[in-house]
Amino acid sequence: MSSVKRRRGATGELPRLRVRSAGPADLAEVIAIDARATGLAKPEYWAGILRRYGRRGARRRFLVAEAGARIVGYIVGEVRDWEFGSPACGWVFGIGVRPDTREAGVGAALLKAITAAFRRLGVATVRTLIARDNQLVLSFFRSQGMMAAPVIPLEKDVG
Repeated sequence: MSSVKRRRGATGELPRLRVRSAGPADLAEVIAIDARATGLAKPEYWAGILRRYGRRGARRRFLVAEAGARIVGYIVGEVRDWEFGSPACGWVFGIGVRPDTREAGVGAALLKAITAAFRRLGVATVRTLIARDNQLVLSFFRSQGMMAAPVIPLEKDVG
């Protein structure tokens, strides 16, 4: 899909970065990246994501960033139509980057690749939801030009 050489910050350079569709062999590394960020390994969840979002040609995308022989990040999203009254737009609902490769352009390359895929499907807008206290991810998306959307998420505890 995409091949970009990125700096790794003060510690040197990453090998050539390649963004491509995720496959079964990538799951263990994706699960490890997610578990490091969330504190919870979710192998069944990620197997389901691969089944639903790993198919080419669909309006869903599950991409990984590969540097050398290892997976250094992932992104998951899909195009949705007319939710909340808006025309088709891309939704990013999962992104993760290995901590030792942050600030090396991995997240930016992943977002660029999924955005390009959405654009090819006729989408002009990309959205995501972020926990308000997740400053790391919020800062990343803002650095990529994303800003507050014209929708407000609401919730109600039903437990």
